[in-house]
Amino acid sequence: MRALTTLSVVVLASAGIGHAVISSLDAGIARVDAFKDMKNRPRAGHGMNILLVGTDGRDKITPQERRAYRLGGAPCHCTDTMMIVHVSDDRERATVVSLPRDSYAEVPPSGDPGTGPQHVAHPLRLNAAYSEGGPQMTVRTVENMTHVKIDHYLEVDFTSFMKTVDVLGGVNVCTATPLKDAYSGLDLTPGTHTLNGGQALQYVRARHVDATSDLGRMKRQQRFLAALIERATSSGVLLNPMRFRDVTRAVLGSVRADEGFGTDELLDLGRAMRNFTPSSSEFTTVPIAQLNYEVKGIGSTLRWDQAKADQLFTALRDDKPLTVDHPHDGPAPVPVAPVEVDPRQIRVVVANGTGTIGLAKRIDAALAATGFATTHQPLTAPAHVPHTIISYDPRWDGSARSLAAALPGAELRAVPGQGPLLRVTAGADLRNAHDVHKVRFDDPAQPQQTVVRGNEVTCAGG
Repeated sequence: MRALTTLSVVVLASAGIGHAVISSLDAGIARVDAFKDMKNRPRAGHGMNILLVGTDGRDKITPQERRAYRLGGAPCHCTDTMMIVHVSDDRERATVVSLPRDSYAEVPPSGDPGTGPQHVAHPLRLNAAYSEGGPQMTVRTVENMTHVKIDHYLEVDFTSFMKTVDVLGGVNVCTATPLKDAYSGLDLTPGTHTLNGGQALQYVRARHVDATSDLGRMKRQQRFLAALIERATSSGVLLNPMRFRDVTRAVLGSVRADEGFGTDELLDLGRAMRNFTPSSSEFTTVPIAQLNYEVKGIGSTLRWDQAKADQLFTALRDDKPLTVDHPHDGPAPVPVAPVEVDPRQIRVVVANGTGTIGLAKRIDAALAATGFATTHQPLTAPAHVPHTIISYDPRWDGSARSLAAALPGAELRAVPGQGPLLRVTAGADLRNAHDVHKVRFDDPAQPQQTVVRGNEVTCAGG
């Protein structure tokens, strides 16, 4: 996550801050030789490809932070997050491709006989490449799988991630459904939240929010990265020399980057990305063909859909956008909320809790249009209510959360013994069918590749 903060920060180069400041940033970045003695690399494409790696390093975490944000336990010294960030040749677009950490991978052979350490080709989970051979093996493995030449390497850990968010004053995220994960400690109610560094770390690490596990986590990471770009480019920090100095001192001290990512590259990106916004970015995850691909000696992995993955990485090499251009005028697109239960399996009856004639019928039709199994027999509530209520049996809480995604702001009210039929009591806050949001069910057993723009997944997008 921190890498795009770093890229956003250098926009200051175009604001007259100057070469001396950028040079001081360069001096503050720890260096790693991620490309040493690498041979038989993919051909260079157009644009710039950055491998962004987030490790589970937590050496500088305080005891208070460990307790507050559930960061106990020993680190695995592996990659917790991995993304390819492609910055277009005209510097007007960034494409972010998430690489699942449990992806089935094959390390290519490396090393010359008699000249140093030898690595024979062997299978592993993608995140284990770092623990076996550090940045160099990680880059080699990613290039071998994608045939995309990596131009630069950026590495962040838990501490640097939290500092980034805190010095920016927090980052806004929004959710239509409750997000609760007992492992990470994440606990967000529906609505918009400003997360500090520790809370943001919980948000991007949570894997037990719903049945989508790591794939769902990657989508939240993409949403957060879009929100981070929006915060960095709209908060004024990039135009305030004093704030900029404080931000860079706080965050750049713990970034590790390849030796070639220096002052000239920072200045180049800074000048080119002066008008960068969330709508300039697009996010996707490498297509998956099989979720539980068992490998002897390794265990369960994710197997890529190689044909679709090849198409995706060909687009990166050719510097082609993954999304069709949208007009820049008109209303911002409303995001389609992902849900954990197929709406077609959720039975819903709608009652009118207002004095607006025909409201329940219109809400029933709108919910049916987005996929819910409504009764088409609207009712009249015994009393008017100011806020919409979703009544549900606790045994069907997943269905209730999925329905709540279509009715942001609705109150979830548990009614033991109600049974599988959920009841929506439309309140005064639900004015018409346009207040019903569309939802999308991603079947974990049948992973689908989706591509979204940054402005479609930030709170400002809907």
